[in-house]
Amino acid sequence: MEKTGHPATYDEVQKLHPLYFNIVKKRFWWFAISLLIIIPGIISFFMQGLNLGIDFKGGTMLDVTFKKAVTQAAITDTMKSVGLEGIVQLSAGDTSALIRTEALEEGKRSELLTALETKVGEYDKTNIKEDKVGPAMGQELTRNAIYALIIAIGMMIIYITIRFQFVFAISGIIALIHDVLVVVGIFSLFQWEIDSAFVAAILTIVGYSINDTVIIFDRIRENEAKMKRADSYGDMVDKSVWQTMRRSINTVVTVLIALLSVFILGGESTRMFSLAMLIGVSIGAYSSIFIASQILLEVKIHWSKKPRKGGKAVRV
Repeated sequence: MEKTGHPATYDEVQKLHPLYFNIVKKRFWWFAISLLIIIPGIISFFMQGLNLGIDFKGGTMLDVTFKKAVTQAAITDTMKSVGLEGIVQLSAGDTSALIRTEALEEGKRSELLTALETKVGEYDKTNIKEDKVGPAMGQELTRNAIYALIIAIGMMIIYITIRFQFVFAISGIIALIHDVLVVVGIFSLFQWEIDSAFVAAILTIVGYSINDTVIIFDRIRENEAKMKRADSYGDMVDKSVWQTMRRSINTVVTVLIALLSVFILGGESTRMFSLAMLIGVSIGAYSSIFIASQILLEVKIHWSKKPRKGGKAVRV
């Protein structure tokens, strides 16, 4: 690859990658692929909404201490046998179980505890802790999550504008919104449960995706400064994306291996978080390579067509 300050020519970049193809010229294909993923998710969101967990809609949390080690699977199966679903977290050598499920009336609570004693094992009846989460807490959590996302996006716009240009900031933020819409849409389509960990996953995805996008933007800025009058802006963007391709692929593969391990081995309590992260990191890498830089090119083309003093057209 090139040394800093001595960029390789476009021809050299093409020859360096045996699987090279022109990403820029196929940019409308990438936009179409994204729309094919996003639109069904948006339709699903408005038709059936999201499958909110008790963190958002309220429910009951039971902290049960068993007299021997138990498994998440045993407790989950027992809950299903009495018509309940929820999340189970184990601690204290797999003897303490935190069970989160729908709001339980006294009769249903007694039925669940009896089933646990019969099918899972004896527990300390004098040390059961119970908390009820109201829907007001879920509303506050939703509100705080939206505030956090807005603040994060605002700070990113400021940072990218200062470091690059405003057009870079707009392009990067549109790509971030793309990533969030894909993840939320997929969770709505398949009605996977959303809890507070999902909010953490979304914020993490936003941070990961913008980091990879900034790396590509940085290379575009370096190459843009060295462009000659006759050079094509589209070729320069394509060259910049391919110059950072190996770094982008190596990074995402490394992260995905770790997330896949958590998804498979982490247990039920971390499964939805790791699933959201797997989808988000994959989409984030895709949007950094195929969407953000292409949006930047389209914005540059659009802005260059506006009459203004000293302006010049962007040649694709």
